[in-house]
Amino acid sequence: MTAFTGQRPVRLFASALAMAVALSSAAHAADAPPAAPDNGIAEGSDILVTATKANQIAPVTASLQETQPASIVSRSFIEDSLPASADFNQIALIAPSVSNSGATNGVGLNESKTQIRGFQDGEYNITYDGVPFGDTNDPTHHSNTFFPSNTIETLVVDRGPGNASQLGQATFGGNINMFSRETRADPSLELKGNYGSFNTYLLRGVAQSGAINQLGGAEFALSGQYIKTDGRLTYSGYNQKNIFGKAVVPIGSSVKLTLLSTYNKNHFNQPDKDGSTLQEVAAFGKNYSLNNDPTNLSYYKYNVTTKTTDFEIAKLDAEIAPNSVFTNTAYTYYYDNETLSGANATTLPTGVVNPTGVVLADGKTKAPGVPGYTKTNKYRVWGDIPKIRLDFGFGALTAGIWLEHSDTFRQQTDVNLLSGAFNYSEKVVTNPVTKAKTPQYVKFNQNSQGNHSEEFVELDLRPIEGLTITPGFKHVDFERKVDALYNQTTRYAENFGHDYRKNLPFATINYAVTPQVSVYGEYAKGFLAPSLTVLYVASPNNSTVKPQTSTNYQAGAVFHGSRLSLDADAYYIDFNNKFQSQTVTLADGTTDTAWYNQGGVIYKGVEGQATYVLGHGFALFANGSLNYAKEKTTHIQVANAPKGTAAGGILYKAGPIRFSLIDKWTGPQYAIAETFNPATGLNSLDRQVKISSYNTAIVAASYEWRNLRVGVQVTDLFNSTKITNLGLSGAGPTATSLNANADQLYFQPGRQISGDITVRF
Repeated sequence: MTAFTGQRPVRLFASALAMAVALSSAAHAADAPPAAPDNGIAEGSDILVTATKANQIAPVTASLQETQPASIVSRSFIEDSLPASADFNQIALIAPSVSNSGATNGVGLNESKTQIRGFQDGEYNITYDGVPFGDTNDPTHHSNTFFPSNTIETLVVDRGPGNASQLGQATFGGNINMFSRETRADPSLELKGNYGSFNTYLLRGVAQSGAINQLGGAEFALSGQYIKTDGRLTYSGYNQKNIFGKAVVPIGSSVKLTLLSTYNKNHFNQPDKDGSTLQEVAAFGKNYSLNNDPTNLSYYKYNVTTKTTDFEIAKLDAEIAPNSVFTNTAYTYYYDNETLSGANATTLPTGVVNPTGVVLADGKTKAPGVPGYTKTNKYRVWGDIPKIRLDFGFGALTAGIWLEHSDTFRQQTDVNLLSGAFNYSEKVVTNPVTKAKTPQYVKFNQNSQGNHSEEFVELDLRPIEGLTITPGFKHVDFERKVDALYNQTTRYAENFGHDYRKNLPFATINYAVTPQVSVYGEYAKGFLAPSLTVLYVASPNNSTVKPQTSTNYQAGAVFHGSRLSLDADAYYIDFNNKFQSQTVTLADGTTDTAWYNQGGVIYKGVEGQATYVLGHGFALFANGSLNYAKEKTTHIQVANAPKGTAAGGILYKAGPIRFSLIDKWTGPQYAIAETFNPATGLNSLDRQVKISSYNTAIVAASYEWRNLRVGVQVTDLFNSTKITNLGLSGAGPTATSLNANADQLYFQPGRQISGDITVRF
């Protein structure tokens, strides 16, 4: 058996390090040789994979011990079949029911978004070594900002909310669980150079210290990566710098301390609204984004973003008594987005400065200029997850708590891009309490905080051999606060918050019918708190919004034969309390936005994946899904929810040669625009624009000779540039067509070829 064990972490760093010191004192009293403890706490994804021929070559497989549908993607697939620039969404795309959009500038060369069963980013969790992370205004993610592929050893797509110990703000529509690069017992050095389409350079180094006997067998890993590209889109240069370090330090015979840190900095040219309009496509082609005209909103020097992040984890694993283990993971992460953007970079280039482009300090006089804005979004998150597991033979009890606090600052300021001076273009707003007038160049200037706690317990019961029944319970308490000098939307000072609580029951079952076959089932409640947007209002008391909830039912089976790996499942998800907003008139005649819950969605479908070994190093791979995601009241397929996915291909792995040809198909989906109809109390469908199905084929091949490896990858082999996403804005000519100068279109980037040389020492 090959085991990969990932834990779900947190208490602040002080408590983690204090516990490490206390336990290490006791551990040093023992004379036994140090060894990293196997703590047995692998919540959310027990990654235990049978070492069959099929699983050794499969790009994605499943565990016989899983309790919900899952797809496990190994490091070998990342290395052998994907371009080195791939982000985690590109890695996850190989799984059934997974689709994504974005990456219009090239694979990993700008941000992408993933959907799981039709659930959008922000409706599922993403974790790294068990630590949930995401933006602090809502739990969305930035695919190329924290964890490029050089920091990932294994990735698991859990298509379900998990059990009670699966943590995250969106324990709702699924989980993408990433696990960091492993340290190795043997020392090594690997250097990679890659060059490809769009003048893309990538340099990477990975160093392993091996086990250092003088430090009790401690192991260290260090990785650095640099990417620079012109990008597929016009004037859309991008560069990324990443450094990753990890230390695994045994402390005595029963305690292990793991320290991890990664730093990432991205700098790129991109408009804040980064799609293309039909008008732009007709004039300049699908790869148009920015230009080199300093009198225009789309001038590349006016559309610049720098993102800086860091992520640190201190994790302690300790055997505190026979069959009793304790883990504590403390963490912190930081995100800073500094953006300069044209006010509307989707307008066609005119070649001249708009003579009435900006407004002077009197708030009335218009003057020549190029309107734009600066934007900041930065936050620091601190958290801790202590937990304990007690094994008593016929069962085991796991209990713990997740504590997290975040501080966020966000601002947007209107400027004249020609001079950098303020642009006084906003409406006049007066604070209803202080009567102070808001500067007309301020869009918002806002601080916010979040406090999140989850207490969880689950009981593994093993009444007979091969059967595990796991009931669980989790209590969620999530508080949001706004302390704004100028709140978003209202544009005056506000200070208030809201607390959301929910009890969530879970139950899973796994039965090993034979050593090669297991069946499983899951019942789980999901929870998603409203985003910070519900506090961008004059009075939160006008809103009645409650957290979104889901009830999940799913069942499946896994088979691992010597040549065939196969798993399949079916699911049904009842999603309620869908977030909606409407404009209401207050007693004084002014208007405000009120948030409420309206209806829900039914998600259901079937999924499967298989790998068959033909022999002589060859294997065939296929997976697919049929996905239904329709609103309960209108029975309309929800936006950006493909009706199905499929993937398939051939793999070869023997001796020094690696080869794969894999094609991923994403089924038809829709972009939808709705407005609230006060007469019916329901949303009315304004537009439903179809996004046709599309596919992306990737071929990769490599050859090793001694310590040298040469490889080539071709992404989007057939050079497809179909639409993958639409951003509807304004009204369309018809209910099923696009607005030519307002709607945003996002295309596949087309064929991308790269070659690399890797040297290992």
